[in-house]
Amino acid sequence: MTHPTWAKTKPGDEEDVHRGWVFAENGETLTNENGFGKFTADDICMDPYHPEVKYVRDLYRGGPPTYSVPILWDTKTDTMVNNESSEIIMMLNSEFEGGPNLYPENLKDAAGKEDSWIYTNIKNGVYRCGFAKSQEAYDQAVKVLFDEGLDRVEAILQDGRQYLLGGEVTLSDVKLFVTLIRFDEVYVVYFKCNKRSIADYPHIMAYMRRLWKMDAFRETTSMHHIKTHYFTSHAQLNHFAVIPAGPGFIEKLE
Repeated sequence: MTHPTWAKTKPGDEEDVHRGWVFAENGETLTNENGFGKFTADDICMDPYHPEVKYVRDLYRGGPPTYSVPILWDTKTDTMVNNESSEIIMMLNSEFEGGPNLYPENLKDAAGKEDSWIYTNIKNGVYRCGFAKSQEAYDQAVKVLFDEGLDRVEAILQDGRQYLLGGEVTLSDVKLFVTLIRFDEVYVVYFKCNKRSIADYPHIMAYMRRLWKMDAFRETTSMHHIKTHYFTSHAQLNHFAVIPAGPGFIEKLE
């Protein structure tokens, strides 16, 4: 588990300005790029398979310019298998015995259709809003996010579906959950996605409460990590790294 705040990944090289994910000792404190704040977490740790590695970047061994997480690692060959979350969850679903099948054969076509517009309009849509560099780009992005994204999800759930594809949880729900759980606490403020909140959608809120009752969703969510990462890692958006109090979205799900 990495530290939620990005830091320089080549601290001894003044010409290398890359900032990214850091393995840290439990309780280790970092500041933002401008030197503001003191941020830590009580559930971070060094990589147990590479205790000498401080920065996720070094696991890429000279690879691409984007050194992202999560990472699925093969400990036998000491090799990275994959670093794309949507592909990793497919692997975890199909390559290991004993767990539930969240990508059943009879729902694959439906999942493909729903996942496509949800990614474009919602998951990527919040970033198009947050990093828009013109009023026109932002206006278009926020319209798509709400009119063709969240409003569409609300309509699907209003028709009586318990979950996106019907009566059972699928990988489509997993993918959407990680965006929705961040929305009111981060995207509404940070990415200017303030036309409406998730709490304003009664059917989406009921859907989120159903998911939140499941241990797998609740136990793998850390709002502390979520808020600390976003509000302290992008200095161009939050110079002083002040973390807003937020509306207490998780408390609304309890």
